[in-house]
Amino acid sequence: MLAKYPPMGWNSWDCYGAAVTEDTVRQNAEYMAKHLKEYGWEYVVVDIEWFQPTASSHEYEPFSSCTMDEYGRLLPAANRFPSAANGKGFAPLAEYVHSLGLKFGIHIMRGIPRMAAHRHLPILGTSITCAELANPNSICAWNPDMYGVKQDHPLAQSYYDSIFQLYAQWGVDYVKCDDIAREYPHCQREIELISNASRSCGRDIVLSLSPGPAPVEHAEHLKTYANLWRITDDFWDEWRLLKGMFERAEKWCIHAGPGHWPDADMLPVGALRQDYDPEDWTKFTQPEQRTMMTLWCMMRSPLMIGAEMTKLDAFTKDLLTNRELLAIQKESFCAHPLYTLADRAAWIAPRKDGKGVYLALFNLSDEETELSLCLREAEFADGLTATELWSKAETTTNGCLTAKLPAHDAAVWYVR
Repeated sequence: MLAKYPPMGWNSWDCYGAAVTEDTVRQNAEYMAKHLKEYGWEYVVVDIEWFQPTASSHEYEPFSSCTMDEYGRLLPAANRFPSAANGKGFAPLAEYVHSLGLKFGIHIMRGIPRMAAHRHLPILGTSITCAELANPNSICAWNPDMYGVKQDHPLAQSYYDSIFQLYAQWGVDYVKCDDIAREYPHCQREIELISNASRSCGRDIVLSLSPGPAPVEHAEHLKTYANLWRITDDFWDEWRLLKGMFERAEKWCIHAGPGHWPDADMLPVGALRQDYDPEDWTKFTQPEQRTMMTLWCMMRSPLMIGAEMTKLDAFTKDLLTNRELLAIQKESFCAHPLYTLADRAAWIAPRKDGKGVYLALFNLSDEETELSLCLREAEFADGLTATELWSKAETTTNGCLTAKLPAHDAAVWYVR
């Protein structure tokens, strides 16, 4: 099964925007293989505009030149990805990532490059051109590169089939498709076309849809046609956004399961926005980072590191390699909040093997607060062992758990 568990990896957006290069990808892949792979981290994902030769920041260059083949399929810009020269595409980079025991992913935008439509390039295996299939009335509000496809065209599937066949040849394991997850209903059919192409290309490719918020009323459609989908717009290092995630997590947690995962977006930890300032660092406090990791693991969101990994400090590395915390994603099921209030929240996640339960308390207030959680269920009886997964401290329960937490901090226990 594809994405039996929430995918774990690294994505280049938070640290490099559209400007990531092959050297950076290789260095981060090497770091992951050496320091993080043993904890379950495996995907290395190149985010947006890898086909744009002059990309230099998080900003997009309107109507800039794009590198593509004779069939209107985007190719990596060779000045940024030298191994892609001579039509090799991402195949050499994917092979290198695979040689490290990792998996390789790329970002795409829905639709057909405007440049391919304007040049009337043919679509591989058909008698039509990109201009005939492109819909100039279906455009992205924040990126100028693409037109959507005419979803009712008899050959609507053809362009997506052609690009996923190329990705399969390159050895791509993960595709993040953008400008689509929140675009219901007018992109619903386009999601199906992309899903069909990914599933018929001859290679197992995890399909991720962005950006959010995806509409929860279309959860069953998303679960049918994608492996993960964003439940929020771009998530950055602001407490306001993190606190708001508790409401989203409550709505979406019931839809998390093998093969389909609501996605709370990347983890903006460590060194971020390196295209602007190599000294930039997450604005989240250490307590806020514990809260984020605890919530993401309890709700079983995919985990994508946003940092320049070669600059990880000891705290961030420890945050990302808490083996007992990360185990929640594989060992639990049916996670859900017990309550969500303005100043606090509590979550429960039973273990699939019946050997206990995970419980988390969150201090959402701006002051240090003592929080308690008392349950009457039989599995939370007196005398059980409770291990707090951040501090590693063990206690014997009396039916209640208590923690004095700094502002915006969290505690999470494995009770058995």
